[in-house]
Amino acid sequence: MKNILDTIKAQKIREVEHRKALITELELQNRPLFHREGISLVDKIKREHTPHIIAEFKRQSPSKGIIRPNADLLNITTGYQREGASAISVLNDSQFFGAQSDDFSTARVTLNVPLLQKDFIVDKYQITEAKSLGADVILLIAKLLPPEVIKQLTDYAHQLGLEVLLETHSETEIREHLSTEFDLIGINNRDLNTFSVDIDNSVALSQLLPNKAIKIAESGIDNASTISKLYQQGFSAFLIGEYFMRAPEPAIKLRETKQALAL
Repeated sequence: MKNILDTIKAQKIREVEHRKALITELELQNRPLFHREGISLVDKIKREHTPHIIAEFKRQSPSKGIIRPNADLLNITTGYQREGASAISVLNDSQFFGAQSDDFSTARVTLNVPLLQKDFIVDKYQITEAKSLGADVILLIAKLLPPEVIKQLTDYAHQLGLEVLLETHSETEIREHLSTEFDLIGINNRDLNTFSVDIDNSVALSQLLPNKAIKIAESGIDNASTISKLYQQGFSAFLIGEYFMRAPEPAIKLRETKQALAL
C-alpha cells in the first residue's frame, strides 16, 4: 500500500510533466528574476547568533487538512517580515498545500528577506522554476529521492546560486547524505510516512550531524520552551507554520514567540 508521500510524489511527477509542456526551461531562464542575486539565509544565521525563526505561510497541509483557507498572503507575510522573521517559507504546491499560482511571485515582489520555496521537488525543472520566481532557498526531501539524485539536484541548485535546505527524518537519511554539500539541514519532527510528530526526534538525530552543519528544526513546534530546548541542542533555526497560521493574527503570534525567547 502506498503511503502519503508516495501519493504526493506520483502526483508531483505528473504535475511537473504538465508544467514542462506549458513553459520550457529556457523560457524560465529568460525571466528577469532568474538573474537576481539571492539573499543568503546561511549568512544571516552565521552572522546573528540567536534562534532564527523561519515563518511559514500555508493554507493547508496533508496531515492537518484545512488550516486557513482564505489566508491573505500579503497581510500575513508582510507581518512576518515586520515582526522580524529571519526568513519566510512560502508553499508552492496547490493540491496538497493549497498554494495559489501567484503566491510565491507576489511574496517576492513585496518582501526583502530570504524566501524559502517549499515544494516536493522531484525534477531539475522545479529548481529552474524556483530560481525564476525569485527563491533564495529550496527544500529537498531526503525521503523523496535516492541520495545520488539529491546530490545532483543540490549541485544544480548551487550552480543557480540557490541555497539548499535538506530535510531528513532518520539516522539512515542523515548518514546517506553526509557527503552532500547541502547548506542547511532540517530534521523533520513529522514522519512523512505517517505524519505523526515527535519533537524528541530532532534532539536524538542532531547528535549525528557534524558541528559545522546549520541545523533547522521543522514541524510540530508550538511554544518558546521547545525552541529554547532545541537551540541548546545546537539548532540554529526553527521552521514554524501551523502554530502561526492558526493564530488569529499570525504576525502577532510570531512577535509573542520572539518576546518569550527575549529576542
